[in-house]
Amino acid sequence: MTTAPEAAPAVRPAAVADRVGEAGVSHLSRLGGMLALAIAVLRELARPPLAWRHEFLSSAVTIVRTTFWPITISVAIWGFSGPGLQAGNFLQAFGSIDRAGGFMVVSIVREFGTFVTAGIAAGMVGTMLTAELGTRRVRGELDALEVLGVDPVAAIVAPRTLAIVVVMMAMNVFALVFGVAGGYVASVGIMGGTTGAFLESFVANATFLDLAASVVKVGLFGFLIGIISAWHGLHAAGGAHGVGQAVNRAVVGSLLAVFAVNLAYTQWFLAAFPQVNVLR
Repeated sequence: MTTAPEAAPAVRPAAVADRVGEAGVSHLSRLGGMLALAIAVLRELARPPLAWRHEFLSSAVTIVRTTFWPITISVAIWGFSGPGLQAGNFLQAFGSIDRAGGFMVVSIVREFGTFVTAGIAAGMVGTMLTAELGTRRVRGELDALEVLGVDPVAAIVAPRTLAIVVVMMAMNVFALVFGVAGGYVASVGIMGGTTGAFLESFVANATFLDLAASVVKVGLFGFLIGIISAWHGLHAAGGAHGVGQAVNRAVVGSLLAVFAVNLAYTQWFLAAFPQVNVLR
């Protein structure tokens, strides 16, 4: 004689609410921990006698060697294929290929050049920082440093975060140059534009304000990537598997933070400087 299968236990609304509440508290606790880490990093960077400067220089050189070519080549390719070819086809259809230079200011200098720089930094530099701190955490090395009176935030996190910020701001300038160059090759070499029209439109629309805003925004991105990556590395647990999870969460969290800050920053920039909205 067969018996009827048992019915699955009903999910109580109270249990669902409890889980949602626990997840919300966990996220708020995580954000609070990152904010506390950011304040601690700023405090250590401002505290004399600036003992972090040697670690900062070493980290900056490593980041430059790691990210220079990936960032510049990626932005150049995107500038060639995105605003260069795709937008070039659109402009050509309306007989406005001579305005391609001005479009490069909007697409590369203000937005996507910074996105590519931040994305590569999060994927290459942020993962290195998370993996290093996470490995040291699960091995007990950070605990040993704390027992010896060495603060990991002051010795490792603060100089590495500053190095990410400074190098990303410098790399952004090179990325913009390569990105505009890629757009120039597509607009002039393939879409039939002229060098004079491209440069005239670019110079007419590019201002120091655009460049400064782009560099500052990338600096904010670098600080977010450094803090988020370091926090996940410092709180890694569970051996190699836990370190891998921390790296994954750090990359996802960094990119989400970049998107959110970019949205707020762009809205503020366009509201504070409405003159940049005019395509000349």
